[in-house]
Amino acid sequence: MLEDNVIDQGAEWRVFSPEQGDQRARTGAPMTVMLHDKGLSTDIDWQNKDYSGKTINSRYRSQFYRMRKWQKRSRVSNATERNLAMALAELDRMASRLELPKSVREAAAVNYKKAVDKRLIRGRSIEGVAAASLYAACRQCGVPRTLDEIGQASRTGRKEIGRTYRFMVRELKMKIMPTGPEDYISRFCSGLGLDAEVEAKAYELIKAAQEKRIDQRQRSNRYCCIYHLHRLRAMW
Repeated sequence: MLEDNVIDQGAEWRVFSPEQGDQRARTGAPMTVMLHDKGLSTDIDWQNKDYSGKTINSRYRSQFYRMRKWQKRSRVSNATERNLAMALAELDRMASRLELPKSVREAAAVNYKKAVDKRLIRGRSIEGVAAASLYAACRQCGVPRTLDEIGQASRTGRKEIGRTYRFMVRELKMKIMPTGPEDYISRFCSGLGLDAEVEAKAYELIKAAQEKRIDQRQRSNRYCCIYHLHRLRAMW
C-alpha cells in the first residue's frame, strides 16, 4: 500500500518571529567541552521578564538580581571546578588571539581536563598548563604553532610552556607526530602575502636543505624558512 501526502503529526517548528522561536524551543545550547560543566547548567535570564514576556514588577527585581548572583556562584562549587573555569577561559582567550579553529580549542580543553584528572597541575600554574595543552592540541590537529607564538599569546614564558608540554606528553602518553619546517611554509606565505609560485619554491628549498642535511635543528629551520621567504619576496 502506498501513501501520498502523509500528514506530519509532529510539532510545528516553523517560526515567523524571534518570540515564536523562543516559545517553541525545547532544548538549550549543545554540550561543549569548552565549559567546565559542559554547558549543562542553566542560567536565570538577565531580562526582567516572566514566562509570558511581561516585565517583572520593580519590587522583585532586586530579588531576581540576588538569585542570578547566587546561581552563578553555585555553578562553580569547588576548587577543581574553579580551576577548570579559569583554565578554559584562558584557553579560549589564547585561541582567539591565535585565531585557532574550534577543533583545536576543544582538543586543548580535553588535554587540560585529562591533566586535572591525573592531578598533573599540582605545583604548576594554570596559565602554563593551559598553554601547554593548547600547544599539544595544535600539533594533534595538524595546525602547528611554534612555542614562541604560544608564549606570546600566553601569560607565561616559553621555557615553562615547553617544560610543561614535555611533562604532559610523557605522563598522558600522548601520541604526537613531529612537525617539520615544511608544515609552516603555507602559513608564513599567507601571512607575508606571497603567491603560490613563491610557496612552491620555498618547499623546494626546504626539501633541498633536508636532503643535504644543512641544519637538522627544528627551530633553526623555521627561521631559515622565514629568511628565504623574505629573500624570495624581494626577488619577485
